Amino acid sequence: MSSARQRAAIVLLATLVGMAVTARLGVWQLDRAAQKRALQSALDERGHLAPLDDASLATTAAQAELQHYRPVRLRGTWRAQNTVYLDNRQMDGRPGFFVVTPLLLPGGDAVLVQRGWAPRDMADRTRVPAVPTPAGEVELSGLIAPPPARLFDFAGGVAATIRQNLEPAAFAQEIGVRLRPLSVQQQDTPGAAGDGLARRWPAPAVDIHKHYGYAFQWFAMCALMAGLYVWFQLVRPRLRRRA
Repeated sequence: MSSARQRAAIVLLATLVGMAVTARLGVWQLDRAAQKRALQSALDERGHLAPLDDASLATTAAQAELQHYRPVRLRGTWRAQNTVYLDNRQMDGRPGFFVVTPLLLPGGDAVLVQRGWAPRDMADRTRVPAVPTPAGEVELSGLIAPPPARLFDFAGGVAATIRQNLEPAAFAQEIGVRLRPLSVQQQDTPGAAGDGLARRWPAPAVDIHKHYGYAFQWFAMCALMAGLYVWFQLVRPRLRRRA
């Protein structure tokens, strides 16, 4: 086989391999999008199920994942002394705090409640808003959610009232109470006394469209490889011979 034919065979093989890989990656991204659509549908369905009570709350991480974004109605007692203000949290594009307080359940363990959002004092960054926390048994409604998302922590996880992150396992040891492996995003209850916290939590959503974008990029690369091969290996040489 001549060197020209060898080069042509290598180019053809490389093009076919590249097209096969990029096409497969495009199909994989479409499959990921289908999985995310199914997950979004499941999350939407959970939001319309009957509320769970404290006895039905998950006790393991695997159980908790299946309960995420289900409605819940709880009775318990606030551990006001263990309230934490999570810094650099936004709501409606404004910086502030997520106010998190453990709710002691009748069984003796507790659940972290994301009670709402409060703006921060820009003049005094160490000042936290006073949030009314009733004593005695309270009842609240909300959605089961994962623990608050982690942000980059320059302070290295210092235990204080204002924190960047809250690790449930370490926090449970710190306060001496066993915590359920989930949190609750508290919702406004009609007729309840206001506490000044905003509770416009974002709707649970999974990013489906990014997978369509990735799939388009992979399929575009596949088509580009095919087009370049046809032009440089088939069309262009033929045009040169005719010239």
